[in-house]
Amino acid sequence: MTRRIHILPDHVANQIAAGEVVERPASAVKELVENSLDARAGLIEIDLQSGGKTQLRVADDGHGMVRDDALLAIDRHATSKIKDDKDLRKIRSLGFRGEALPAIAAVSRFELETAPAEGGEGTRIKIEGGRVVAVDEIARRPGTTVTVRSLFFNVPARAKFLRSSAAETRAASEATIQLALANLSTAFRLKSNERELLDLPRSAELAARVGSIWGDELAATLIPIDYASDGIRVAGLIQRPADTRPGSRRVYLFVNGRPFVDRFVVRAAEEGYRTTVPHGYKPALFLYLEVPLEEVDVNVHPTKAEVRFRNKIKTEATVTEAVRSGLEGLESAPSLGRHEASFQLVSRGPATGAPRPRPESGAASQIALFVPGDAPPGLPVEGEDTEVAAPMARPGAMWQLHDSYILAETRSGLIIVDQHSAHERVLFERIMQDYDEGGTASQRLLFPLTIRLSPTEAQAVEELQGILKQIGFELEGFGSNTVIIHAVPNPHPHFDAERCFREMVAELAHGSPLVDSARNQHERVAKSFACKAAIKAGQPLSGLEMAELFDRLFASELPGHDVHGRPTILRLSLDELERRFGRT
Repeated sequence: MTRRIHILPDHVANQIAAGEVVERPASAVKELVENSLDARAGLIEIDLQSGGKTQLRVADDGHGMVRDDALLAIDRHATSKIKDDKDLRKIRSLGFRGEALPAIAAVSRFELETAPAEGGEGTRIKIEGGRVVAVDEIARRPGTTVTVRSLFFNVPARAKFLRSSAAETRAASEATIQLALANLSTAFRLKSNERELLDLPRSAELAARVGSIWGDELAATLIPIDYASDGIRVAGLIQRPADTRPGSRRVYLFVNGRPFVDRFVVRAAEEGYRTTVPHGYKPALFLYLEVPLEEVDVNVHPTKAEVRFRNKIKTEATVTEAVRSGLEGLESAPSLGRHEASFQLVSRGPATGAPRPRPESGAASQIALFVPGDAPPGLPVEGEDTEVAAPMARPGAMWQLHDSYILAETRSGLIIVDQHSAHERVLFERIMQDYDEGGTASQRLLFPLTIRLSPTEAQAVEELQGILKQIGFELEGFGSNTVIIHAVPNPHPHFDAERCFREMVAELAHGSPLVDSARNQHERVAKSFACKAAIKAGQPLSGLEMAELFDRLFASELPGHDVHGRPTILRLSLDELERRFGRT
């Protein structure tokens, strides 16, 4: 009986393995650069011809190899990074499978030159289609250079699937950028057809490397984050909400220094932006995760593009909290001109610094514009000299512009607050907190409101009646698509309850980008109410009212953004003012 099973020749097995590891020139660039990084290279140079299809070269100044190691490195499963199965549970290096060099050599005309850092003769190995054709001693500097010519020359079926030289160049450039972002202490140079595409010097800061790649314009829109919880650390740069745009954006993820792709981690990061960006807008993300080595499996994909986290839910939750924490400060608010790292409000107390007395209950009830009940401790009281006759009349001056914007002095410049957007943020966070505490107090009406609705609106009210009661609307059905409202919320003295209710119900019944982006019905109602109930542009405010709005805004979790994703705050630094007036 004829045998049907046989062992493949080595050169055929290597070509099959190459199909997993080397999909295109960019794959070869990635594998070779990873080897250079594992060799502790301080400078890596990549040179492409025709997108790498005709030739690609990767040269480094790493520790190099002696002759015997160089010959062994071109065998399959030969590696300096794994010794036994225990090492697979705590992989620290980038290349560890021992497949890259033999796989690339199996489908190209391959040349490796190397010399050890400790000195001695160098070695040159030439391979064609997986077969060694020459091994020579050479004189060269320490490090390694790999030249790959005629990729897929012996696998023409695969060569046909390569894209244009421009497309392959872009892919190789992207592979280089990923690794450059993960290794700031290494310099990178990339050339294509003798034209320089990237020249990235060593950098101490991620923002500087981002600026070197894409320019300072992108780098200026990013803010740093650094957050740790339960053994997981998330650091990096995220984009200011005001600078996000719909469509494509730049997203780079790294875990323990290794680039990876994970749409669920990206989604978790975007969840951190919830209620800070308009629906459909996407932020740029540069996220670096540090996870215990035994908590992440990097050996689940032939090209190591994907990883698997042991505790996926915890990891994604930490990413969300990291992004959320980065958006809490004023640094996430947009600025006029150059961004400044820190803005601190100047105390709005009297110029003498005397403590402000807590108002009596009667006075407090008159100034509780933005929250029900007593004013917070330290709030200015009636009769105190809080109104200012002219801008910047004293330290901490605050004034209203066009009955819509509040201007306030800071220690390093000026901030401008949109009063409607600011109050919207305050109301939204208060409502979400009240949900957890059982709802908010409402004001009984002496004469109940009778409101007729459309059938769709009446159905929405019936479905949401319990949630509406939690935010202060107590109502009952009266038949024929009519409701009677007995009590309403009281977010501020200028509140028009009937108008707010009608606008809310129409939005909740028919939908809008604002409410459609909410996670659940509670958030839909909170967003709609915050938008409709907040004080409007054009509403004059007293000094006391402006002070209270500031207190409440900067006590909120995300003061820089309203629920639509628009900024509540703009910053203008003294440095920028002096630059505009030619003083610097």
